[in-house]
Amino acid sequence: MSDMNNTLEDIHTSGCLGEKAEIFGSGKGNVSGSSSPSLIPLHGPLQPPNAQPSKTAVCKGNRKSEEGEETLLTDPFPNPFPELIPSTVSSLVSDCLLPWTKSGATQVIKVYNEDNTSRAVEVPTDITARDICQLFVMKNHCIDDHSWTLFEQLSHPGIERTIEDHESVMEVLSGWGMDTDSRLYFRKNYAKYEFFNKPLDFFPDHMVSLSSETNGIMNHSQLIQTFLNSSTCPEIHGHLHAKEQGRKSWKKFYFVLRRSGLYFSNKGTSKEPRHLQFIAEFSDGDVYTLLSAKKLHGAPTDYGFCVKSTKHGSPRDLKLLCADDEQTRTCWVTAMRLFKYGLQLYQNFIQPHQKQKTSPMRSISENSLVAMDFSGHKSRVIENPSEALSVAVEEGLSWRRKSCHRLSSHGSPSTSQSPMSNIALHMAQPWFQSKLSRDEAHRLITQQGLIDGVFLLRDSQSNPKTFVLSLCHTQRIKHFQILPVDDEGDLFYSLDDGHTRFTDLIQLVEFYQLNRGVLPCKLKHHCARITL
Repeated sequence: MSDMNNTLEDIHTSGCLGEKAEIFGSGKGNVSGSSSPSLIPLHGPLQPPNAQPSKTAVCKGNRKSEEGEETLLTDPFPNPFPELIPSTVSSLVSDCLLPWTKSGATQVIKVYNEDNTSRAVEVPTDITARDICQLFVMKNHCIDDHSWTLFEQLSHPGIERTIEDHESVMEVLSGWGMDTDSRLYFRKNYAKYEFFNKPLDFFPDHMVSLSSETNGIMNHSQLIQTFLNSSTCPEIHGHLHAKEQGRKSWKKFYFVLRRSGLYFSNKGTSKEPRHLQFIAEFSDGDVYTLLSAKKLHGAPTDYGFCVKSTKHGSPRDLKLLCADDEQTRTCWVTAMRLFKYGLQLYQNFIQPHQKQKTSPMRSISENSLVAMDFSGHKSRVIENPSEALSVAVEEGLSWRRKSCHRLSSHGSPSTSQSPMSNIALHMAQPWFQSKLSRDEAHRLITQQGLIDGVFLLRDSQSNPKTFVLSLCHTQRIKHFQILPVDDEGDLFYSLDDGHTRFTDLIQLVEFYQLNRGVLPCKLKHHCARITL
């Protein structure tokens, strides 16, 4: 990424894009004083919008001022802070309000979560998707790892897309018809910008053709630079299934994606201009994924996507396409996003990281936190990062052993852990999804991004006494059974038939977050579901 950052070092985030996100991160303003649990008011409560400013009254006072006997009284009670004149107070209050409370144009929108819980929010008309995500991250006390995303879902055609962080939410809503069941969803999407970190995983060699300057050889940074540089002409090509207009049948064609738009060849795999027919462009269209391609549209596979024009809202105008596998679909959809937004996507990607580097509060906090060792007669600072990590792990294990001891039956001092204590420990973890079926786990991981290391733990549906680890690797979801092991009355959990044992599921997850072991990759991102 260093080469790419040096090449793109002149990219700067715009002020209007980052001001509102920064106000959420710094905690300014107050949006929690709501009389209704389903509505978050964002107006300034100090003064009604149409109220006239109060006029100061001139009265005779007992105390004489330096200029004469007349004294200005703005309140029947004496001012305890005479050094603060009313204009100063107003400016201080104005600075504490959220940025959109200074403008009067607002609108109420409703945002949904995976479990279809919703919350109504009153927002300004110029709010962006990133602002909405920052607001819900703050209200629900979530960890902001920059993966929270706003989705647009159109229920009637069964399609959805990622609303880019810089997009205006009101412009998205303006494209909805009055009779359509359309929704905004708030959830994680770990794959949103992952192609900037691992572009070669998203663009297979056999699907990408680059300009002649690269001589057919591309590395990590050159591939992304080729897409972001408007003077180059990268090309995505391959076979896709297309639904014929006005028919239920699907037909396979050879497609070519260029900056000018999407084309298909009417003669095999020929790329000659006379054989390429134009399908769609992206200046006035968006790319969506099909939620149930087989069921709703009769597609040959479930890896469907489409191009929807922003000018024509009819489902008949959708350009329905279908890939043979998830990697192929991801390549086409990602390339279409890059061709449409270009450098703006990279700007969205680096903006949160730039804020972390430039935030003085964060740097002060990080510099003031050090690892300490109090085991000896004198305390000392642990400077070795490996030693600090091992001490932190040991303290965590010690805390869990004490917790299990307190949760044991009748508080009796027992070295073995009861099953109830293990359940009490992992049930509260964000990566544990309790009664979740195999299909629901597959859907949840797919929604939150098919990148290596996305995982969740759940109860086994076939064996109630066991658990299942669902993990994504190479854009495929695999399921591993976690078996209980009884060793002379002590209960352990294992993924490898008892060779590696853990006292609880928390210890198991922490181990495989640091070590791959028998898994195809380490555990990296857990699937999280929150109730709005």
